[in-house]
Amino acid sequence: MTSFSGGAALEAKLAEIAERLGGGATLRVGFLEGATYPDGTPVPLVTAANEFGDPGMNRPPRPFFRRMIAAKSPDWGSDLSKVAMASGYDPKVFLPLMGEHIKAQLQESIRELIDPALAQSTIDRKGFDKPLIETGHMLNSVDYDVKDGV
Repeated sequence: MTSFSGGAALEAKLAEIAERLGGGATLRVGFLEGATYPDGTPVPLVTAANEFGDPGMNRPPRPFFRRMIAAKSPDWGSDLSKVAMASGYDPKVFLPLMGEHIKAQLQESIRELIDPALAQSTIDRKGFDKPLIETGHMLNSVDYDVKDGV
């Protein structure tokens, strides 16, 4: 690990890190545009209906995404810092690693959600009582990408 002391050393180290980071980049995690079910239905449309509910279809909200963000996001800064440092502050390395990390957290949130419970008619149709999972397509559609900065 690199060590440094004093104002000039700190400024030089911060300048070096800024140079490695370049113009910045954006990490997006979730259900990205272009993700569809086999019938062409956009995955983000279905996930929004699950997250916020769909009164027209008698579906209550199942806030798996918001719960994950509330529970996990307080640690993302520290997590990102550790991954960035371990990668030598190379955003081409640490942003995809962070994307995989948050993707796994979102998939875990989908797997763990149990409330509100499904209606008995839905359980009878599916054959099991797990909300949000029917074919696994939504779960497997969680993804991330990294967009280069300007």
